[in-house]
Amino acid sequence: MSENSAPKFDKVPCTVVTGFLGAGKTTLIRNLIEKLDGKRLAIIVNEFGDVGIDGEVLKGCGIESCPDDNIIELANGCICCTVADDFVPAIDQILAREPRVDHILIETSGLALPKPLVQAFQWPAVKARVTVDGVIAVVDGVALAEGRVADDHDALEAQRQTDSSIDHDDPVEEVFEDQVACADMIVLTKTDLLDQASLAAAKGRVQAHLPRAVKIVPAANGAVDPGVLIGLGLAVEDDIENRKTHHDDELDHDHDDFDSFVIDLAAVTDPEALAARISATAEAENVLRIKGFVEVANKPMRLQVQAVGSRVNHYFDRAWAPGETRQSRLVVIGEKGIDRAAIEKMLAA
Repeated sequence: MSENSAPKFDKVPCTVVTGFLGAGKTTLIRNLIEKLDGKRLAIIVNEFGDVGIDGEVLKGCGIESCPDDNIIELANGCICCTVADDFVPAIDQILAREPRVDHILIETSGLALPKPLVQAFQWPAVKARVTVDGVIAVVDGVALAEGRVADDHDALEAQRQTDSSIDHDDPVEEVFEDQVACADMIVLTKTDLLDQASLAAAKGRVQAHLPRAVKIVPAANGAVDPGVLIGLGLAVEDDIENRKTHHDDELDHDHDDFDSFVIDLAAVTDPEALAARISATAEAENVLRIKGFVEVANKPMRLQVQAVGSRVNHYFDRAWAPGETRQSRLVVIGEKGIDRAAIEKMLAA
């Protein structure tokens, strides 16, 4: 068959969902999966940490068009730093699926910079087959209304103001600004917890960081019409140089401003007491995020825990499977230098 007569295939569109720790990316994607039922989907979930939690939350959703095999977890590091090692093989794996996927969703880690990831779509091996439909930045409405980009950073800001050796911007702010600078759409989450004045304050905080006209979409519990976010057709990889970020002049970057580790716990008897310990630990030790699954003694169900700063949500998400090892593991993410020993002691108390 000659080159001219060979069949031609449209590029598979890909939506990049970025956003800070605990802003609501996984909840948004779960809602998109449910509302896009019938469209064959594949999902790449990137974790900053050693244990995949978000991918596990998305698996088992029961949507035939997005089977568990189409959900790929990358837990070896931040996807924007491991593009060659992790991202490209994941794309190859997805594109080899039969039947062919209609759309790819990528959930970056909360610490990822979306621009290096989008630039990878310019690589010839990727560009010929996949295009970036749009970049969606998910932002925490409650935190923004209170003057922050994530949960409680008052202690961190106080330290920054009094420490003369710190002459750079808060790294958390930089990550937030770079995510917003690359976005084609902003999803402002947790709006059901905001009154009109707080909603206006949150929108104003985002708008102050927007370098160009970008729509802000309010959302409660991740519920957004997929028609608003999917099918933008922007080919972002062709426009990426117009999205200016803090790291444009860097040949490489790292995440040395953050620490992440996994803590194993014994089975708990009182989920409320555990939630209280997690909240107190986050407040005392400047922890940004705690998430994981926990065994509750004498209960057949697995407890899922999601904490953003001192705000903690927990619920039984499913029954333990027959033969499944019941264990309690929490991923902890915080500023560089958080005290692991102190955190382990407080959580195990």
